[in-house]
Amino acid sequence: MQSSQIGVGIVGYGYWGPNLVRNFANNASASVVGVSDLDPGKLAAIQRLYPGTTTTQRYDDLLSNPDIDAIAIATPVHSHYELALAALRAGKHVLVEKPLASSADLVRRLIDEADQRGLTLMVDHTFLYTPAVQKIRELMLRDELGEVYYYDSTRSSLGLFQSDVNVIWDLAVHDISIIQYILDEDPVAVSATGSCHVAGSPENMAHITLFFQSRCVAHVSVNWLSPIKVRQTFVGGSKKMIVYDDLEPTEKIKVYDKGITLNGSSENAHQFRIGYRAGDMWAPHISAKEALQSEVEHFIDCVRNGTPPVSDGLSGLRVIEVLEAASRSIADQGKPVLLKHPRGSVREPARATA
Repeated sequence: MQSSQIGVGIVGYGYWGPNLVRNFANNASASVVGVSDLDPGKLAAIQRLYPGTTTTQRYDDLLSNPDIDAIAIATPVHSHYELALAALRAGKHVLVEKPLASSADLVRRLIDEADQRGLTLMVDHTFLYTPAVQKIRELMLRDELGEVYYYDSTRSSLGLFQSDVNVIWDLAVHDISIIQYILDEDPVAVSATGSCHVAGSPENMAHITLFFQSRCVAHVSVNWLSPIKVRQTFVGGSKKMIVYDDLEPTEKIKVYDKGITLNGSSENAHQFRIGYRAGDMWAPHISAKEALQSEVEHFIDCVRNGTPPVSDGLSGLRVIEVLEAASRSIADQGKPVLLKHPRGSVREPARATA
């Protein structure tokens, strides 16, 4: 980019939009040129907070503004594809709130459009940029956990009910993106069950199982009808285990030197003796830096340098392929759905249907 600052336009000033505007406005390498929203009251609020920013009810005004290099989209899921496609065709780099689009086919079209035009396409998988998840990935790259046996997560709260997506597209998307980021392989199959307790709305609670070619298995429980907010994840390995609680103010990650040891040979399975190893627990230092701040910095760097983002279009595609498979499994009472050619696994998903 020739300009000293990246000009940014943001569409949608509802739940997530204000966070995007704030972080782009606080970044010295970016300038929030314009914000678009259909609600005049929200535009008036922007004018009070950011008097130098242009506001408009017309998205086309952002696309036609030559001072805008990139568009950040924070609107309902069903609108992501059309808004992102229009931005790419206008020559703008694009950051889209998760999930990237409402189907894998639409995501593939966005990836093709961005590739053909040499533009950055990035999905807002914010948890990948949290210091806690970055630390977990670092520990796993150093083989601190050994062979990973399981990923077990509960993500629940009371609301927010979404009208255009079910609970897995709203909440499980976080864990699926984390799983694909920290593990060396993608799932080969997915099984899911879900329930709806509000007439005319999508599923508000679900349980998802992800199968891998290795011995790893992942369980993700998501719920919009929980009396308390829970954001807790367990990752178990042959060497160590991790407890990750995103609601903990300081010690978000605790690493336990605990596990089992097997004595005996596989030829004499009935003679196995299971021993328990109980070592120390330690809580690594976790930076207090806001994840979205790191994500905005990363997006700007990718726009400037042409490097692929951590959460690029292909990353978003793999997440949505899992979400679609989970939705099909829910419709089929939990029957496992095979995934095509997962990264880091062999082609034949032998154990997925077991």
